[in-house]
Amino acid sequence: MIEVTPAIQIADEEVQLRAVRASGPGGQHVNKVSTAIELRFDVRASPSLPEPVRARLYGLAGSRLTMDGVLVLVAQEHRSQELNRQAAVERLIELVREAARPPPPPRKKTRPTKASKERRLKAKAQRSGVKSMRGKVRFD
Repeated sequence: MIEVTPAIQIADEEVQLRAVRASGPGGQHVNKVSTAIELRFDVRASPSLPEPVRARLYGLAGSRLTMDGVLVLVAQEHRSQELNRQAAVERLIELVREAARPPPPPRKKTRPTKASKERRLKAKAQRSGVKSMRGKVRFD
């Protein structure tokens, strides 16, 4: 059982982990050892996720979500398969935790007060007066 939050636990059977070959440099070792881990989690069919969390997870997952609603995470930053396994599970936990956090309330629009508008206009008029005094002196 993977505990994400006190209210959300994901059963081990819901997560498929598969060892795959890592890409990138590494010479002969990388060509013969499968150290990268591919984690697959079916978001759409998971009974562990409440509906609002599932909806937010769809948005957070982005291109890591397949058309079938399966979240695919690949961990290959470590040289050890076990460390990559832990990293992939940690990433899943962080993603679901982020989705479990409710969105902040929408911002309330505020309007400037009458006094602040008057101060602004007074400052503009004063600045305008200063600039008009810089012009050429006219003798009419």
